[in-house]
Amino acid sequence: MKTKLLALVLALVVPVFAAGDHADGHAHGAVKKLTGPNQGRVITQLEPHAELFVTAERKVRLTFIDDAGKAVAVPAGLSATLITGERSAPVTLGFAADGEGAAGSLLTTAALPEGKNLPAVLRVKPYADAETVTVRLPLNLATCGECSRPEYACACAH
Repeated sequence: MKTKLLALVLALVVPVFAAGDHADGHAHGAVKKLTGPNQGRVITQLEPHAELFVTAERKVRLTFIDDAGKAVAVPAGLSATLITGERSAPVTLGFAADGEGAAGSLLTTAALPEGKNLPAVLRVKPYADAETVTVRLPLNLATCGECSRPEYACACAH
């Protein structure tokens, strides 16, 4: 009985260590992840999908994309907020339209708070009567040693 239990535990634990996780807790798959036009992180919980990208000014840009990763127009009536920063003092950032048509996106009205590894909660309401979609993600702004992209948007296959 103990041997079977040990075999079961090992079968569940060994794949976790073999997955190639980094010390910061994220894993890289063997296949490249879907990326958008700015090489940011694609949020697949939204339709159309959205690329989240942190600009040099530390503002967050949401660009909506089709299945091929090409930019599409911001859905009419969509609203979004991003909550980030320390849990004891969260910062809520609103988004405003930036550009029009397929070249349009949403950009936060203020910059992210200081720090390289920020917890974030993106809340998107696709249209007035829709349920709010909540996406929790780490905004790790450190650079990946393999693909030289920010860790939050890492797409390498190591």
